[in-house]
Amino acid sequence: MVNLSFDNREGYIWYNGNIVDWRTANVHVLNHGLHYASCVFEGERAYNGKIFETEQHTTRLFKSAESLDMNIPFTESDIIEAKNVLLKKNSLIDAYVRPVVWRGSEMMAVSAQTTKINVAIAVWEWPSYFDPDQKMQGIKLDIAKWKRPSPECGPVHAKAAGLYMICTLSKHEAEAKGYSDALMLDYRGQIAEATGANIFFKMPDGKLHTPLADCFLNGITRRTVIGLAKANGIEIVERKIMPEEMADAEECFLTGTAAEVTPVQSIGDYKFTPGEICLKLTDAYNKLVNEK
Repeated sequence: MVNLSFDNREGYIWYNGNIVDWRTANVHVLNHGLHYASCVFEGERAYNGKIFETEQHTTRLFKSAESLDMNIPFTESDIIEAKNVLLKKNSLIDAYVRPVVWRGSEMMAVSAQTTKINVAIAVWEWPSYFDPDQKMQGIKLDIAKWKRPSPECGPVHAKAAGLYMICTLSKHEAEAKGYSDALMLDYRGQIAEATGANIFFKMPDGKLHTPLADCFLNGITRRTVIGLAKANGIEIVERKIMPEEMADAEECFLTGTAAEVTPVQSIGDYKFTPGEICLKLTDAYNKLVNEK
């Protein structure tokens, strides 16, 4: 697929209840979502024409919107149906799905009570988030200088656009140094997540340890992989993890809709070897999402 700008593609987008030509799905420059981050979204994947965990993603979209005091003018069933219609309209089987909700241009100030709540959905082909040749060898992560904020500082459990600004900054800095991504600590200095994925470590006790999702998204893929691990007899420990504990970790991997299950070979100076658990859960996840 030619690497086209996202505003200049063939296809169709679902926009406030209508299917419109991709290039006409525009917003005004003075929309509240752009200026004040009044925007929530989801990232989903379709495999073999079926969107994985579409109900969970849709429910989270509505909860995220509620966290930002936005009332979506459609039902969850409307959004689920629209996603499926859009996949067929664009003749896509394996695709990325992006629903987005934002405040419009009716008010341009911090207050936004009378703005219209807009909803759009786009779908497109999207291969592996990381280089496929590198992925199973394990990617390399930097350690970001930016930290995930306290729950007292924002709606940290919403998939809100404003919370991703420091993710973009962290990923840009990491990529400029030759890394694929960055590990983010939280406001307490504890391990949180990567810029767009949750993180797991196999420790010497043979268990999988993962940070408590108390100030960042408890990802849908994270929860799926926890279930797969338990089904494969792997014990999960959710707890506070300090950065220096990575010196003892044997394996490490990321989970997310885009990342799927991605092994990690290093984080800063800490080294890991993608091993049995990484491979087992990668295979289990691939089988699950590709079930027909």
